[in-house]
Amino acid sequence: MPPQLTRRTSVPRAPAAPGPPGSRDRLRAALRHAAPALLGYLAFRLLGLLVLAHWTHLRGHGVWPVLATSWDSNWYLGIADHGYTHEHRDRLADPPRSLAFFPLYPLLVKALAAVTPGSRASVGLVLAVVCSFAAAWGVFAVGDRLHGRRTGALLAVLWGATPVAVVQWMGYTESLFTALAAWALYAVMTGRWAWAAGLAVGAGLTRPTGIAVAAAVSVAGLLAARRRGRAPLLAALVAPLGWLAYVGWVGVRTGRGDGYFAVQRVWGNTWDGGAVTRARMRDHLVYDDDPQLFLVVVSVVLLLSAGLYVLCLADRQPLPLLVFTGMLLLVVLGSGGVYFPRARFLVPGFPLLLPAALAVARARRPAAALALAAAALSSAWLGAYMLLVWQGPP
Repeated sequence: MPPQLTRRTSVPRAPAAPGPPGSRDRLRAALRHAAPALLGYLAFRLLGLLVLAHWTHLRGHGVWPVLATSWDSNWYLGIADHGYTHEHRDRLADPPRSLAFFPLYPLLVKALAAVTPGSRASVGLVLAVVCSFAAAWGVFAVGDRLHGRRTGALLAVLWGATPVAVVQWMGYTESLFTALAAWALYAVMTGRWAWAAGLAVGAGLTRPTGIAVAAAVSVAGLLAARRRGRAPLLAALVAPLGWLAYVGWVGVRTGRGDGYFAVQRVWGNTWDGGAVTRARMRDHLVYDDDPQLFLVVVSVVLLLSAGLYVLCLADRQPLPLLVFTGMLLLVVLGSGGVYFPRARFLVPGFPLLLPAALAVARARRPAAALALAAAALSSAWLGAYMLLVWQGPP
């Protein structure tokens, strides 16, 4: 029997999540229900921020530039300031490299900066932090629906304690994308097809891996259409439109049908079915006489993610979650491009953490506390190491 779209459990259902319009009382009730998850997430991320701030202080500079104006943050701020310009080219014949970055996050930064005080860098950072709480709430909602409030809270907390969780509070798109993905998956699981489609469109305008959210909504919608009529079918058809719209626009902008993929080739990103991933993993974990710690961490994260996906399959997670994480892994592991950011690319894959959340939920309190403390401390230290010692982008 194939995995179901939703899972029936004996756990009482949570109050309605703040997706569709509802009363203020329902929203407050839902927020109270999610409060332990959000407070736990806040505590873990504050620990990471304190470790990073102390480390930056020891190095004689502030934490704000590291979080708001480093690496990809500058690309997004450049798009917010100037649009997709032609100023970043290795050769005259190459398409603009900025076209590799999807538009929703810089558009939001530009729009919010126009009506709020502060620089666009500050607005972008605040937006990422706010989106991280929306994401943690969505992660909790999915875990709560499947396995109850305790597991949902642990899932949100563990999502905030992944090895590179520091990017959730940077001027990056991981928090926005995870929020859109989590609530889209929750909307599918609760039969809110219009919301699922709209959120999938937003995810498709945020990151290249938005295609994974679209695939999850489309597959679930097509399967549900046989029983529930037109709404799931329409959601299935609409879900990929955000991703397709941007990829199509890049094709028009560059004057070639494969324009977006040509831009990715400029960055060194190609599809090779995982050959480069296997070679790099083997080098960093086996053959390298002096391996770099961060690249070892990335390799371990990739291996653990693949193993966790097998556990998710064995646990018969709902089909939308399996499609989403399966597509995410396929894109990340199958890429022949840059290796070092792949742990970050998997940050939105929160359903992979469900087996760990279930294990911690079932463990005795001392063991659970020890596991959470280890996750929080290692995430805080690795986040600071990634930003201050590792010489490349996160």
